[in-house]
Amino acid sequence: MSRTMTRMDKPQGFSRRTLLQATGALVVSVGAPMTSTSVRAAESGAATATKPPLTPDQLSSYIAVNADGTVSAFSGKMDMGQGLSVAFRQMVAEELDVPVDRVKLFIGDTDTSVNQGGASGSTGVQNGGKQMRAASAEARRVLVGMAADKLGVPADRLTVKDGVVSTANDANNKVSYGALIGGRFFNVHLDWNGQMGNPLYAPGKAKPKDPKTYTIVGQPVPRDDIAPKVFAQADFCTDIKVPGMVHGRVIRPAVAGAVPVQVDEASIKAIPTARVVWDNGFLGVVADKEWDAIKAAKELKVEWSKPAPPFPNQAALYDHIRQAPVRKRELEGRQAGNVDDAFKNAARVIEAEYEWPFQSHSSMGPACALVEVKDGRATCWSGTQKAHYVREGVAAMLGVTADKVRVIWTTGPGSYGRNDADDAAADAAVLAKAVGRPVRLQYMRDQGTGWDPKAPASIHRARAALDASNNVVAYDFLSKGFSRLDVNTNGSNPRDTLAGQNLGVALKSGDGFGVPGESYGFANKRAAWETIAPLLDRSSPLRSAHMRDPVGPQICFASESFMDELAAALNLDPVAFRLRYVRDPRDLAVIKAAAQKAGWQARVSPRRDQRGNNVSGRGIAYAQRGPTRVAVIAEVEVDRGSGRIRARKFTVAHDCGQIINPDGLHHAIENNVVQATSRTLWEEVKFDANNVTSVDWRTYPILDVTEAPEAVDIVTINHPEIAPSGAGEASSRPVPAAIANAVFDATGVRIRRAPFAPGYVKSALS
Repeated sequence: MSRTMTRMDKPQGFSRRTLLQATGALVVSVGAPMTSTSVRAAESGAATATKPPLTPDQLSSYIAVNADGTVSAFSGKMDMGQGLSVAFRQMVAEELDVPVDRVKLFIGDTDTSVNQGGASGSTGVQNGGKQMRAASAEARRVLVGMAADKLGVPADRLTVKDGVVSTANDANNKVSYGALIGGRFFNVHLDWNGQMGNPLYAPGKAKPKDPKTYTIVGQPVPRDDIAPKVFAQADFCTDIKVPGMVHGRVIRPAVAGAVPVQVDEASIKAIPTARVVWDNGFLGVVADKEWDAIKAAKELKVEWSKPAPPFPNQAALYDHIRQAPVRKRELEGRQAGNVDDAFKNAARVIEAEYEWPFQSHSSMGPACALVEVKDGRATCWSGTQKAHYVREGVAAMLGVTADKVRVIWTTGPGSYGRNDADDAAADAAVLAKAVGRPVRLQYMRDQGTGWDPKAPASIHRARAALDASNNVVAYDFLSKGFSRLDVNTNGSNPRDTLAGQNLGVALKSGDGFGVPGESYGFANKRAAWETIAPLLDRSSPLRSAHMRDPVGPQICFASESFMDELAAALNLDPVAFRLRYVRDPRDLAVIKAAAQKAGWQARVSPRRDQRGNNVSGRGIAYAQRGPTRVAVIAEVEVDRGSGRIRARKFTVAHDCGQIINPDGLHHAIENNVVQATSRTLWEEVKFDANNVTSVDWRTYPILDVTEAPEAVDIVTINHPEIAPSGAGEASSRPVPAAIANAVFDATGVRIRRAPFAPGYVKSALS
């Protein structure tokens, strides 16, 4: 459902002041440090009502208490469907002692929030939530100090309930937050001292509450964003319209790397209002009507240059990775002992290699963005994960400073890292600058899947040295592949967007990959990664960047499959093998919890008691992702005749420290499992000598509803004493290996290449 924004409801001049005025709510300013004198000055109106600057060191940048006692909280994070909004509201409400339904969260708007890093790396609650919690605790301290002065009672003799401060032994001697505020902004300095992500650091005088006293955090509070989406009461990015808007489309070449050398604008003269925008390698069209823009993009006659993209044959992709020169090598993780000497003296060496393809975000729909330039300022509506960074990128495209650009995060079709949303914003900015009108740009399906930044293809080599007693005495792991930072994790720089690259900006491809997250206590241990150059350095459909749990699933697929191979070689039960060598107590706890929940019966893999085409098996994998620990057990069925794998049930043990909202955590885990299963069984970017050929749901199949797991059993381990860590990605990491290990258990055949599509599996089984 679309909604046309009129000049009355379009938030062109939206600010926190206009927001609060519109709701009849005002905010107080109290100086820091808080003293009785400054409180009396604030009450008398002498303190300024001017809003302090929107900076990370101002309490007013995070919290406002309105005249009616409701609370407005402002975050630079985004809720991409993981339930972050309700978790933040719970954390704010807990610290301020107000009901959750009296907290309103405003997220992802660069005019009302500071940059908290966007929605990235499962750092929503882990970092952003900590900041909101600390700011709320400081706001409560300040308000109780004001109440102490007003009520004539020491602060330590006051209690707060539902936003009302009262004397502990006289409930009638009270004052509400709303009455205290008086209509001004907080003006309290927060000294983060570079510790914005530190869970133990208090930027003000207040320490957050002891978790033992929590009444709101840890409870299953329902999300408030689902019903408006289901009933079409909330705008998606595709729904936003502004007066005078035109529709845009970009035109991509059939051969990657080609640029326009001649454009026949007369070929679309019959399409009303259609206009061509051509600048260097950038080519797009705009029209008053969207269908006219689509027709113009299809009918425009273009002569393209004739490059020869250096793409290998699809079948030669992994050989290319093996043979390509190493651009960067780095040791990471827990190094121990002397690996080379241990292998020289080994009684036995076991080794294996694993392969992972390019994968597309394949979001539910292609990206959309709207950019309007007016009166020297620009406004961009985008489904990006990182609004503050897109602001910088749009500013660079328009040639203005970032303070002249406002980016409003608006719900998009889903985002799992650096997808095509930031590219759409950059393309829309180029078109809006060229035509002098607001431009709504939406990609077509083939562009969204074919040209989004890809999860990098890679190979992974693992070796283990055994002594004469069959003990693992050395472990050597190496990942080699395309960088996860060929283009950056956000669109803050034109060089990291297709628009910027098409316009000819200087490039700077970054290097990054990773190593397994685990705590196996082998005496000699080495883990390293190597990156290689991109296949095409500019405007490539195979440029690589972050995708959900960047490079985590492929690394864990290799490392945890290899641990299963070691267990089988040593004639050990897979769980028993892990319990023998894993050292971290929290890691051991999730492994044991998953096994107990799944009713794991100890035995060596593979099963030897099955005949016929239909066989079943179980497999386990575990991983660390930062402070979060996850173990996954997969139960699968394999049809030997067709090669089709059905992942029927998963058991997940999850430890992310303190749990804020158990319902939200369960939903995030289920979502991770389903998407990771899709990536494991189906998803692979195909390409030929000219371009990516996986451009729709037929050529880039994903898990469909008939293949979804029948059950995802979850056991969560709550540690209120440990700061909450990420849940948006961690449980996806062990899924591919758990499925691979279950397939081995069922068939006795080790699958070392993803995806486990039927044709490949059938070939491997035969």
